[in-house]
Amino acid sequence: MLDTLKKALSDFGIDLVAGMPVSKCKIVRPYKLKNAGFDEDAPLSVIVFAIPYYTKQDRRNISAYAVSRDYHMFAKQLFDTIIPKMQHDFPSNRFAGFVDNSPISEVHAAAMAGLGVIGDNMMLITEKYSSYVFLGEIITDFPLSDNGNYEIKLCEHCGRCRATCPMGEIGECLSALTQKKGDLTEQEKGYILKYGSAWGCDICQEVCPHTLRAIQLGTIYSPIDFFKHDATPHLTSHDILSMSEERFAERAYSWRGRNTILRNLKMMEESKKGGES
Repeated sequence: MLDTLKKALSDFGIDLVAGMPVSKCKIVRPYKLKNAGFDEDAPLSVIVFAIPYYTKQDRRNISAYAVSRDYHMFAKQLFDTIIPKMQHDFPSNRFAGFVDNSPISEVHAAAMAGLGVIGDNMMLITEKYSSYVFLGEIITDFPLSDNGNYEIKLCEHCGRCRATCPMGEIGECLSALTQKKGDLTEQEKGYILKYGSAWGCDICQEVCPHTLRAIQLGTIYSPIDFFKHDATPHLTSHDILSMSEERFAERAYSWRGRNTILRNLKMMEESKKGGES
Protein backbone atom coordinates (compact mmCIF):
# COMPACT_ATOMS: atom_id res chain seq x y z
CA MET A 1 0.00 0.00 0.00
CA LEU A 2 2.74 2.45 0.97
CA ASP A 3 4.55 1.99 -2.34
CA THR A 4 1.32 2.64 -4.25
CA LEU A 5 0.71 5.81 -2.28
CA LYS A 6 4.30 7.01 -2.70
CA LYS A 7 3.98 6.57 -6.46
CA ALA A 8 0.71 8.52 -6.52
CA LEU A 9 2.24 11.36 -4.49
CA SER A 10 5.33 11.34 -6.70
CA ASP A 11 3.10 12.00 -9.69
CA PHE A 12 2.13 15.25 -7.95
CA GLY A 13 5.77 16.22 -7.39
CA ILE A 14 5.95 15.09 -3.76
CA ASP A 15 9.03 13.05 -2.89
CA LEU A 16 9.27 13.36 0.89
CA VAL A 17 6.90 10.67 2.16
CA ALA A 18 6.97 8.31 5.15
CA GLY A 19 4.52 6.11 7.02
CA MET A 20 4.11 5.01 10.62
CA PRO A 21 1.43 3.96 13.14
CA VAL A 22 -0.88 6.73 14.33
CA SER A 23 -0.22 5.50 17.86
CA LYS A 24 3.23 7.12 17.62
CA CYS A 25 1.69 10.54 16.88
CA LYS A 26 0.36 13.27 19.12
CA ILE A 27 -3.42 13.17 18.68
CA VAL A 28 -4.58 16.78 18.97
CA ARG A 29 -8.06 16.53 17.42
CA PRO A 30 -9.40 13.01 18.05
CA TYR A 31 -12.86 14.00 16.82
CA LYS A 32 -11.35 14.39 13.33
CA LEU A 33 -10.64 10.66 13.27
CA LYS A 34 -14.20 9.90 14.32
CA ASN A 35 -15.61 12.30 11.71
CA ALA A 36 -13.58 10.52 9.04
CA GLY A 37 -15.16 7.22 10.03
CA PHE A 38 -12.26 5.78 12.03
CA ASP A 39 -12.49 4.10 15.39
CA GLU A 40 -9.88 6.02 17.38
CA ASP A 41 -9.12 2.90 19.43
CA ALA A 42 -8.42 0.82 16.31
CA PRO A 43 -4.89 0.44 14.88
CA LEU A 44 -4.41 3.20 12.30
CA SER A 45 -1.54 4.24 10.06
CA VAL A 46 -0.49 7.67 8.83
CA ILE A 47 1.43 8.52 5.70
CA VAL A 48 2.88 11.98 6.20
CA PHE A 49 4.37 14.03 3.37
CA ALA A 50 5.98 17.41 2.73
CA ILE A 51 4.76 19.65 -0.11
CA PRO A 52 7.53 21.99 -1.39
CA TYR A 53 6.20 25.42 -2.38
CA TYR A 54 9.13 27.83 -2.80
CA THR A 55 9.40 29.43 -6.25
CA LYS A 56 12.10 31.63 -7.79
CA GLN A 57 11.53 35.21 -6.68
CA ASP A 58 13.58 38.31 -7.50
CA ARG A 59 11.90 40.42 -4.84
CA ARG A 60 9.06 39.83 -2.43
CA ASN A 61 6.96 41.89 -0.03
CA ILE A 62 4.81 39.03 1.28
CA SER A 63 5.60 35.70 2.88
CA ALA A 64 6.75 33.03 0.44
CA TYR A 65 3.84 30.73 1.28
CA ALA A 66 1.38 33.41 0.05
CA VAL A 67 3.10 34.04 -3.29
CA SER A 68 1.14 31.33 -5.08
CA ARG A 69 -2.49 30.37 -4.84
CA ASP A 70 -3.68 28.95 -1.52
CA TYR A 71 -2.15 25.53 -1.01
CA HIS A 72 -5.47 24.18 0.29
CA MET A 73 -6.58 24.26 -3.35
CA PHE A 74 -3.62 22.06 -4.29
CA ALA A 75 -4.38 19.71 -1.43
CA LYS A 76 -7.98 19.37 -2.59
CA GLN A 77 -6.84 18.47 -6.12
CA LEU A 78 -4.40 15.96 -4.67
CA PHE A 79 -6.86 14.26 -2.34
CA ASP A 80 -9.67 14.29 -4.92
CA THR A 81 -7.35 12.24 -7.15
CA ILE A 82 -5.47 10.04 -4.71
CA ILE A 83 -8.14 9.05 -2.16
CA PRO A 84 -10.52 7.51 -4.76
CA LYS A 85 -7.56 5.68 -6.32
CA MET A 86 -6.52 4.22 -2.98
CA GLN A 87 -10.13 3.24 -2.19
CA HIS A 88 -10.29 1.48 -5.57
CA ASP A 89 -6.99 -0.35 -5.13
CA PHE A 90 -7.64 -1.24 -1.47
CA PRO A 91 -11.45 -1.52 -1.22
CA SER A 92 -11.48 -3.08 2.24
CA ASN A 93 -9.66 -0.08 3.77
CA ARG A 94 -10.56 3.51 4.50
CA PHE A 95 -8.42 6.54 3.58
CA ALA A 96 -8.76 10.19 4.61
CA GLY A 97 -6.54 13.15 3.72
CA PHE A 98 -5.69 16.14 5.91
CA VAL A 99 -3.69 19.34 5.69
CA ASP A 100 -3.42 22.04 8.32
CA ASN A 101 -6.51 21.11 10.35
CA SER A 102 -5.36 17.60 11.14
CA PRO A 103 -6.15 15.04 13.85
CA ILE A 104 -2.42 14.83 14.62
CA SER A 105 0.41 17.25 15.31
CA GLU A 106 1.85 17.48 11.80
CA VAL A 107 5.33 18.81 12.60
CA HIS A 108 5.81 16.23 15.34
CA ALA A 109 4.66 13.39 13.06
CA ALA A 110 6.80 14.51 10.10
CA ALA A 111 9.90 14.76 12.28
CA MET A 112 9.21 11.41 13.92
CA ALA A 113 8.75 9.84 10.49
CA GLY A 114 12.17 11.12 9.47
CA LEU A 115 11.21 13.81 6.96
CA GLY A 116 13.26 16.48 8.72
CA VAL A 117 14.24 18.07 12.00
CA ILE A 118 12.33 20.50 14.20
CA GLY A 119 13.89 23.95 14.27
CA ASP A 120 13.99 26.43 17.11
CA ASN A 121 11.21 28.25 15.22
CA MET A 122 9.11 25.07 15.71
CA MET A 123 8.95 24.44 11.97
CA LEU A 124 9.93 21.24 10.18
CA ILE A 125 13.24 21.74 8.37
CA THR A 126 13.92 19.31 5.55
CA GLU A 127 17.33 18.78 4.00
CA LYS A 128 16.13 19.36 0.45
CA TYR A 129 13.61 22.20 0.78
CA SER A 130 14.53 23.60 4.21
CA SER A 131 11.32 24.72 5.98
CA TYR A 132 9.53 25.88 2.82
CA VAL A 133 7.09 22.97 2.86
CA PHE A 134 3.46 22.43 3.70
CA LEU A 135 2.66 19.24 5.58
CA GLY A 136 -0.11 16.82 4.78
CA GLU A 137 -1.05 13.29 5.66
CA ILE A 138 -3.29 10.42 4.71
CA ILE A 139 -4.67 8.34 7.55
CA THR A 140 -5.82 4.80 6.90
CA ASP A 141 -6.83 1.63 8.68
CA PHE A 142 -4.36 -0.29 6.51
CA PRO A 143 -1.77 -1.65 8.96
CA LEU A 144 1.83 -0.55 8.43
CA SER A 145 4.66 -2.42 10.07
CA ASP A 146 6.08 -0.78 13.18
CA ASN A 147 9.86 -0.62 12.86
CA GLY A 148 10.16 0.99 16.27
CA ASN A 149 12.64 3.58 15.02
CA TYR A 150 10.85 6.88 15.64
CA GLU A 151 13.16 9.54 16.99
CA ILE A 152 12.46 13.26 17.01
CA LYS A 153 15.55 15.12 15.81
CA LEU A 154 16.15 18.80 16.46
CA CYS A 155 18.16 21.38 14.53
CA GLU A 156 21.68 22.39 15.51
CA HIS A 157 20.46 25.36 17.61
CA CYS A 158 22.76 27.81 15.83
CA GLY A 159 20.65 30.66 17.19
CA ARG A 160 20.25 32.62 13.96
CA CYS A 161 16.46 32.40 13.84
CA ARG A 162 16.07 33.50 17.44
CA ALA A 163 18.58 36.33 17.05
CA THR A 164 16.83 37.84 14.01
CA CYS A 165 13.18 37.21 14.94
CA PRO A 166 11.35 40.56 15.26
CA MET A 167 9.24 39.19 18.11
CA GLY A 168 11.85 40.24 20.63
CA GLU A 169 11.46 43.85 19.53
CA ILE A 170 7.75 43.88 18.74
CA GLY A 171 6.51 41.70 21.56
CA GLU A 172 4.39 39.64 19.20
CA CYS A 173 4.80 37.76 15.94
CA LEU A 174 5.33 40.09 12.97
CA SER A 175 3.20 37.77 10.83
CA ALA A 176 0.31 38.12 13.28
CA LEU A 177 0.76 41.89 13.27
CA THR A 178 0.49 42.08 9.48
CA GLN A 179 -2.77 40.12 9.69
CA LYS A 180 -4.30 42.26 12.41
CA LYS A 181 -7.61 43.82 11.39
CA GLY A 182 -8.57 47.45 11.92
CA ASP A 183 -6.37 50.42 12.73
CA LEU A 184 -2.77 49.99 13.81
CA THR A 185 -0.90 52.11 16.29
CA GLU A 186 1.91 54.30 14.99
CA GLN A 187 4.37 51.91 16.58
CA GLU A 188 2.78 48.91 14.85
CA LYS A 189 2.87 50.73 11.53
CA GLY A 190 6.54 51.43 12.12
CA TYR A 191 7.30 47.74 12.59
CA ILE A 192 5.62 46.79 9.31
CA LEU A 193 7.50 49.52 7.47
CA LYS A 194 10.79 48.55 9.08
CA TYR A 195 10.56 44.91 8.09
CA GLY A 196 8.87 45.54 4.72
CA SER A 197 6.28 42.78 4.76
CA ALA A 198 2.68 43.40 3.81
CA TRP A 199 1.73 39.88 4.82
CA GLY A 200 3.50 37.30 6.95
CA CYS A 201 7.13 36.94 7.97
CA ASP A 202 9.88 34.60 6.72
CA ILE A 203 12.88 36.04 8.55
CA CYS A 204 13.57 32.97 10.68
CA GLN A 205 13.48 30.81 7.55
CA GLU A 206 15.59 33.13 5.43
CA VAL A 207 18.53 33.22 7.87
CA CYS A 208 18.48 29.48 8.55
CA PRO A 209 21.67 27.71 7.37
CA HIS A 210 19.51 24.92 5.95
CA THR A 211 17.76 27.45 3.71
CA LEU A 212 21.02 29.01 2.57
CA ARG A 213 22.39 25.55 1.77
CA ALA A 214 19.26 24.50 -0.13
CA ILE A 215 19.40 27.71 -2.19
CA GLN A 216 23.07 27.17 -2.94
CA LEU A 217 22.43 23.59 -4.04
CA GLY A 218 19.33 24.63 -6.01
CA THR A 219 17.11 22.03 -4.33
CA ILE A 220 14.82 24.49 -2.54
CA TYR A 221 12.62 25.24 -5.55
CA SER A 222 9.31 23.43 -5.85
CA PRO A 223 8.89 21.15 -8.88
CA ILE A 224 5.09 21.48 -8.57
CA ASP A 225 3.47 23.53 -11.35
CA PHE A 226 0.61 24.65 -9.09
CA PHE A 227 2.98 26.86 -7.09
CA LYS A 228 4.68 28.26 -10.19
CA HIS A 229 1.46 29.30 -11.92
CA ASP A 230 0.09 32.75 -11.10
CA ALA A 231 2.83 33.38 -8.55
CA THR A 232 2.88 37.01 -7.38
CA PRO A 233 5.80 37.68 -5.03
CA HIS A 234 5.50 41.46 -5.02
CA LEU A 235 2.07 43.02 -4.52
CA THR A 236 0.79 46.56 -4.94
CA SER A 237 -2.47 48.03 -3.76
CA HIS A 238 -3.51 48.18 -7.42
CA ASP A 239 -2.98 44.41 -7.69
CA ILE A 240 -5.34 43.78 -4.79
CA LEU A 241 -7.98 46.25 -5.96
CA SER A 242 -7.98 44.84 -9.50
CA MET A 243 -8.41 41.20 -8.42
CA SER A 244 -11.80 39.66 -9.03
CA GLU A 245 -13.55 38.20 -6.01
CA GLU A 246 -12.83 34.73 -7.34
CA ARG A 247 -9.11 35.34 -7.83
CA PHE A 248 -8.72 37.12 -4.50
CA ALA A 249 -10.41 34.21 -2.73
CA GLU A 250 -7.67 31.93 -4.10
CA ARG A 251 -4.93 33.72 -2.15
CA ALA A 252 -3.81 32.87 1.37
CA TYR A 253 -4.24 36.47 2.52
CA SER A 254 -7.91 36.58 1.52
CA TRP A 255 -9.12 35.12 4.82
CA ARG A 256 -8.60 38.50 6.51
CA GLY A 257 -10.39 40.39 3.76
CA ARG A 258 -9.02 42.95 1.29
CA ASN A 259 -8.84 45.81 3.76
CA THR A 260 -6.14 44.22 5.90
CA ILE A 261 -3.54 43.66 3.20
CA LEU A 262 -4.60 46.85 1.41
CA ARG A 263 -3.92 48.83 4.56
CA ASN A 264 -0.39 47.45 4.77
CA LEU A 265 0.38 47.93 1.08
CA LYS A 266 -0.93 51.49 0.96
CA MET A 267 1.05 52.33 4.07
CA MET A 268 4.24 50.96 2.51
CA GLU A 269 3.59 52.74 -0.79
CA GLU A 270 2.94 56.06 0.91
CA SER A 271 6.11 55.68 2.95
CA LYS A 272 8.12 54.99 -0.21
CA LYS A 273 6.67 58.06 -1.93
CA GLY A 274 7.50 60.18 1.11
CA GLY A 275 11.06 58.92 1.05
CA GLU A 276 11.45 59.74 -2.62
CA SER A 277 10.10 63.30 -2.35
